[in-house]
Amino acid sequence: MIKKIKILQGQIGLLAKKSEYQQILVAGEYRFYDWFNKLKVTIFDLNGNEIETKRAEHLRQYYSSWIGQYCDDIQLAEDELGLLYEHDLLMEILPPATRRLYWKNGNPRRIVKFKTSELEVSPELVSLLTASMSRKHSVKGWDSVLIAQIPAWHLGILKVDGTVQELLQPGIKGYWRVGYDVAVEIIDTRLQSLEVSGQEILTRDKVNLRINLSANWRYHDVLMAYGQLSEPVAYLYRELQFALREVVGTRSLDELLENKQVIDELVSQQLLEITQNFGLEVASLGVKDIILPGDMKAILSQVVEAEKSAQANVIRRREETAATRSLLNTAKVMENNPIALRLKELETLESIAERINQISVYGGLDQVLNGLVHIKGEQK
Repeated sequence: MIKKIKILQGQIGLLAKKSEYQQILVAGEYRFYDWFNKLKVTIFDLNGNEIETKRAEHLRQYYSSWIGQYCDDIQLAEDELGLLYEHDLLMEILPPATRRLYWKNGNPRRIVKFKTSELEVSPELVSLLTASMSRKHSVKGWDSVLIAQIPAWHLGILKVDGTVQELLQPGIKGYWRVGYDVAVEIIDTRLQSLEVSGQEILTRDKVNLRINLSANWRYHDVLMAYGQLSEPVAYLYRELQFALREVVGTRSLDELLENKQVIDELVSQQLLEITQNFGLEVASLGVKDIILPGDMKAILSQVVEAEKSAQANVIRRREETAATRSLLNTAKVMENNPIALRLKELETLESIAERINQISVYGGLDQVLNGLVHIKGEQK
């Protein structure tokens, strides 16, 4: 019996007899005598897919002479990682101890190896990896590399296995993540704002206040801060809380309301002593709000109202006294000066005339004036 087999372009076949590979079949037509139907052909598409691991190891072990002619064999040691290229395009980042076998399909395939002891990625390779991110078909195996982009006015903290290693300047950096836990934390070196809101604190006289505090701060030594503190911002927040509670809790409500700046000054002084050895700097801080309980607001409103009412009464009495004194002085002047008295009469008459719409005069102006104002001369 003759068995006909056709292998198409873009395919390859494995001819087996009793589970033993006999021949590799490339594209073409074949005829074999198979009297007892013992021949079997397995056909593979040359689409660039990896040969399954079990078959690949079988070919390596028993048919090594075929590997160089029909396959691309990729093997990495345990201390190596590789970059897989096809048509000079980066396709995949391969981890250490990778073993892969591909059927050759006419696409030039190559591997570039690196030692895992090399932590930092070269600038040229970083540029290549960054450019490959924007391709339609992205590179596989990104878990093996860390690309960190550090903006202007920022710094990067390189941590390897949780330990701070160095300070990174703005730019793009790359690191292999094989055998190491590598992380880069981006730090803003500009002035930043930290809000401490809703702090409920008892004053010395047992009044419950709610205080909101705002602080402007920056790093003055990033390595010092991260060398001593795991979370510098959280540390600064707690210290602001503690300092605020200490200052408010040791003073009465009246003291705080009389001089609100005392909170800012004392909290700033305490933080200066605490943070100067931890790479942090508080440029300024201030209390935004002091919120009183509802009943205390009503009491203080009554107190303020009473104080203002008393001040108004004092001012009113002072003005009345001054007015009375002025009238008394005027009366003394007019008592011995008829001309001054006459002028006062005319002034009074003028003010009265302003309210009159129509005036009818009978007997002349002198009679009108004498009729309105009777001047009693001094009789002896």
